[in-house]
Amino acid sequence: MPRRSAAGGCGVVTMSNTSASGQSDVLQDRIARFASDLAFEHLAAGDVEAAKARIIDTFAASYAGFFSETAHAARAYAASLAPGGRCAIIGTRERTSPEAAAFVNSTTSRQAEWNDVYMSRAGGGAHPSDVILPILAAAEHAGADGKEFLTAVVIAYEVYLNISDAAQITGFDQSVLAGIGVAAGAGRVLGLTLPQLKHAVSICAVANNAIIQTRRDHMTMWKAAAAGQSGKAGVSAALMAKAGMEGPSLPFEGAGGWNRTVARNEYEVGGLDPRTGPYRIRDALIKPRASCAVTISSIFAAEDAARKVRAPDVERVIVETYGYAKNTVGTGENRWNPGSSESADHSIPYVVAAALCDGTVGQRQFKEDRLWGADIRALLPRIEVRANDEFSKAYEAHPRWHYTRVTVHTRSGSVVVGEAGGPDGEDMGKEKSAAGIEAKFMSLAQDLIGEQRAKEALRRMWSLPEIADVKEIPPLFVL
Repeated sequence: MPRRSAAGGCGVVTMSNTSASGQSDVLQDRIARFASDLAFEHLAAGDVEAAKARIIDTFAASYAGFFSETAHAARAYAASLAPGGRCAIIGTRERTSPEAAAFVNSTTSRQAEWNDVYMSRAGGGAHPSDVILPILAAAEHAGADGKEFLTAVVIAYEVYLNISDAAQITGFDQSVLAGIGVAAGAGRVLGLTLPQLKHAVSICAVANNAIIQTRRDHMTMWKAAAAGQSGKAGVSAALMAKAGMEGPSLPFEGAGGWNRTVARNEYEVGGLDPRTGPYRIRDALIKPRASCAVTISSIFAAEDAARKVRAPDVERVIVETYGYAKNTVGTGENRWNPGSSESADHSIPYVVAAALCDGTVGQRQFKEDRLWGADIRALLPRIEVRANDEFSKAYEAHPRWHYTRVTVHTRSGSVVVGEAGGPDGEDMGKEKSAAGIEAKFMSLAQDLIGEQRAKEALRRMWSLPEIADVKEIPPLFVL
């Protein structure tokens, strides 16, 4: 028999656990009960503000990705499935099914690498904001209000981040966790009963486990679309459960369940207590640059160096960073020869070269003309990436610090150093202010919808709990 904890405790999930009923297991039961029982009134003011900030930031990221080929393909797919449906394709006046809306909107917000990030304690980066727009689609379908939508987002983040910290899912993509979180959050706004919520979690956990090849070798537009696919899976699982579909028994603990086939380790999931905050949504980091999180300290350090040296004078460059960054985005031939924006924003050599050539790294540096720029390509072979033991220790501590040093040796023999990270430097781990979140949103939105409409969208989203029907939200963002 499993060891069951009281609400708010940590249930140990092992390879041999079974449930008393033989139908649901510990983690399935805890997720479903949390999704059923959490009330908006349980949220502290800080939880509500954190949720609103990440929802606003996700709409900003949608604007960043809207004109990409990935988003165009996703919109064409969504429009072909259920034209005239109930749910908005964000940025347009088109409508489609909740599943298709979940796919296209999450894919679009994910495409530019500017949505939030969480670096889990189990190892690996994740993007919990992948849950937000799929839950919005389910909330539109159900006619939910702003409080229910916001509460469901907090639920999905709590599920995502707590499992991310506990289970090492090497071999599978991070979007697996988004699907489970969406199933819980979408189930909540759709009004599922407790048994139905258990079935929704089970359907998604058993049927939708993407493998890690999404993020290996030379990446394609599927890197972003994987988020949409998982959002679609979570919404679909909730709708199936609402219609009466049963999920497999023992989805986590069963003989062929998630624990044995995906996690393949014993793990302990914390949180998931409807009455004990603060909730984990506060732990997701809002990005200051449109690039993979573990490249951002290299961008900051290279920008610092670029203020002191001209790119034509560069002879060679040494990048010292923390081991996780070096191993994930500073190793392998593809990092020195990125063939797509998806690969470039996961490459320390590329972002350092771009920063030294252009002085900064923003959206433009991942456009086709700069991606293949002769000056950037000429600089790439001169860049070496090393792991620094002290920087690795700082990254592995909690709170994490993202130290990086870029040392530039010039043709004249001089040496220039750029640095980033830590409590006294530029570090992506620092909490973002409301003013900073608004500035990021305005920088991406005002050229597309105008300054006044952008300000009105911000005003309404900061007042999200007062919105009577979330159908009011998508028109705020139509281009």
